[in-house]
Amino acid sequence: MQIILQRCVLLSALAMTASTAGARVTEINTKSVESFANGAAFGETGAYERVSGSFKGELDPADARNRVIVNLDKAPRNARGFVEYEADFFLLRPTDAARGNHKLIYDVTNRGRKVMHWRLMDGKPKSVASANDPKNPEDAGNGLFLRRGYTLVWSGWDSEAPREFNGMSMSSIIASDNGKPIVRAIRDEIITETRDRADPPKPGEAPRKQLLKLYYDAATLDQREARLTMRRGEKDPRVEIPATRWAFAGSRALELIGSNPEPGVIYEFHYKAKDPRVLGVGLAATRDLISFLRAGGNDAKGKASPLKGITGTLAFGASQSGRFLRDFVYLGFNQDESARKVFDGVYAHTAGAGGVFLNYEFGQPNRTSTQHEDHTFPENVFPFSAARLTDPVTGKTDGMLRNDGFDPLWMETNTSTEYWQKGASLTVTDPLGQKDVALPPTARAYLIAGTQHGATAWMTSTRGSCVNPRNPHSPTPAQRALLVALDEWTAGKAPPDTRTPRLADGTFTTVDALKFPAIPGIKVARRVNEQGVLSDWTKPVFEVRYPVLITQIDADGNEIAGIRLPEIAVPLATHTGWNEYAKPHPEGELCDRDGSYAPFAATRTEREAKSDPRPSLEERYGDHAGYVKKFSEATEQLVAARLLLREDSDLLIARAKSTETAQRFGR
Repeated sequence: MQIILQRCVLLSALAMTASTAGARVTEINTKSVESFANGAAFGETGAYERVSGSFKGELDPADARNRVIVNLDKAPRNARGFVEYEADFFLLRPTDAARGNHKLIYDVTNRGRKVMHWRLMDGKPKSVASANDPKNPEDAGNGLFLRRGYTLVWSGWDSEAPREFNGMSMSSIIASDNGKPIVRAIRDEIITETRDRADPPKPGEAPRKQLLKLYYDAATLDQREARLTMRRGEKDPRVEIPATRWAFAGSRALELIGSNPEPGVIYEFHYKAKDPRVLGVGLAATRDLISFLRAGGNDAKGKASPLKGITGTLAFGASQSGRFLRDFVYLGFNQDESARKVFDGVYAHTAGAGGVFLNYEFGQPNRTSTQHEDHTFPENVFPFSAARLTDPVTGKTDGMLRNDGFDPLWMETNTSTEYWQKGASLTVTDPLGQKDVALPPTARAYLIAGTQHGATAWMTSTRGSCVNPRNPHSPTPAQRALLVALDEWTAGKAPPDTRTPRLADGTFTTVDALKFPAIPGIKVARRVNEQGVLSDWTKPVFEVRYPVLITQIDADGNEIAGIRLPEIAVPLATHTGWNEYAKPHPEGELCDRDGSYAPFAATRTEREAKSDPRPSLEERYGDHAGYVKKFSEATEQLVAARLLLREDSDLLIARAKSTETAQRFGR
C-alpha cells in the first residue's frame, strides 16, 4: 500500500526530542504597507492596512518534524546543510494594533488565491486579480472579522500556484538523486472545459489550438516511451490515440493533430517525467510563518515581525485549502520546531474525507478527485475521521487528530456535494459505513444542508456546463457563526454539537435507495464518487472500495439532516448537492461539484399544470406573510443554537420580506 505508507512515513519519529532551533523563518521582507479600503473604519477596531512581502526560511532535514516531507533529503542544501525556501505573504492588520483583538486568522490560499474576504465576508471583488489584491471597500464585504479585530494572513505554499492575477506562490525546490535527475514513469490526466473552462472562439474566429498541458517535464520526447488514451465517461474503456494523432509541444504539453480536445473527455497520458518538486515544504513554510508571526520577534537578520502581541491563531481553508489543513494537522505540522502549538483552532470547509496530492514524489496538488475528474488520484486515504478508528480494509488503526498534545480544536463543515463527491460520510462513520462514530471532544463536524461545493453569497442558478440549474443557496451565514464559535471555543466555550447525517436515525442512505421526487425538467443523478484504496497512483485502479453514504431527503428532495439554514428549513425550492453534465460534455457524469435547483410552483393550479408533485407555495404557506412568519421562526431557532449570527438573521429576514420574494408568490 505505497500511498498509505507515504502518508504515515516516519510519523513515529515525530515524537522524538524537540529541536530548540525555533521557527526557521530566516528573513522577513516587507515590500509595502498601504491603507486598506481608503482608510475606512471597521467598528471599534478602526482602520486597517495592507502589508505584503516575502519570507525566507530553512528546514533541517534531520529534524524529526521535517522528515515526514517526502524527498526533503534529496533537496539542495545550503552551506549549513539546510534546505532553503522563499514564499509570498500578505496580511490585513489593524492600523492601531492596540485596537485589534490580537488574534490572527490564517486563510489558506487556494491555488494561490485569497478566499476568506469574499467567501466569509461576502466581499464582491471586480475580478480575479482584485480578489487576490484586496484594497477597496467592496473587497471587505460586510467586514465582520475586521470589525471584530482579527488580523488576516495569507501566504504561498504551492510552488505550482500561478502568480498571475496577483496569485501567491513559493519557490520551487527540485529533488535529485545525488545531483542526477530523478525520472519516474507517471501518469497525467487532462480534461478541458469542465474546471478549466476556456472561452470559446468568437463568431467568425478560427478555432484555437488547445494544448494538453502536463504537470511535469517529460524526461524524453520519444513518443515510443509514452501512451495517450481518451474516454468520455470515467468508467468507459480507454481508447488509445495513435502516435500519429498527437505530438509533444515541448516538454510540458501535448498537441492533438488535426483536432482540438473534446469538452469533458478524459485524456490520460502515461510518460516518463523528471525533476519532482519537494512540495511538502509548503506545509513546513506555513507552520514556520505562523509560528514566527505569533512569536512577534525578529528574524535572523534582526528585522522585526510585521505583527506584535498575537495571542491566538486560527486557520480557515475551503476545498483544496481545507484538505491542506487536514494534512497539516495529521502530518504533525501543528507543532513547530520549538515544540509550540501553531494553530489553536482550525476550520476546514468542503474538504470531505480527503487530503491534498501534495506530499508525494511527483505530487500534483492542483488535482481534486470527483466522480468524473481526477477520480483515481490520491486524495481520500485512511484515516478519514478525526476519531481514532481501525480500518478493516488496510488493517491500520489511526485518526486524523494525533493526540500528541499539539492538536488544534478541530471544526469541519461540508456541503451536500461532499457527501456525493468527497466521501464526507467517512468522516463520521466507520470505514465500512456500518456504524456511526463519536468524534473526540476536541472535534466537531457539520453538514450545511442543501448547498453545493463552491456556493457563496453571489452564486446564481445559471446552468454553466450542467444539465440542471445550479444551486444558489449560500452556506456562508452558518460558516460565519461557526468561525466565531471556534474562536469562542479556544477561550473555553464549547461550540454547537456535531450536526451530520447519522445511521442511527436513518438520515444516512445510499444513492440507490434515494427516492427523489419526479420534478419536471430535472435530471436526477444516480452515481457518486466512489472511494477506494490505491496501491500505486500511477496505475488507476481501486483495489478495494469504501462505501459512500449520502443524506436522506424529504418529499421535496431537500436534505433532512445537518444545519438547515432558513432557506432549507422553510424552502421556496429544492436544493441539492449534485448535478450532471450537459452536452457536449459527457452526459450522465456528475457535473464537477455543482448542485441543482428547482423552484416550487407559486400556486396549486400552476403546480398541477406542470405535473409537479411538490406542494406549491400557496399550499405550503398560504401567502407571503405566512411564509415570512415561519421563516422568522426558523432563524430564531438557529440564532439560539449559535448556528446563525443575529446580524445574518436580520438580513435573511429582510430578504424574506422583500418585494422580490413576495413576487415568488404571484403577488
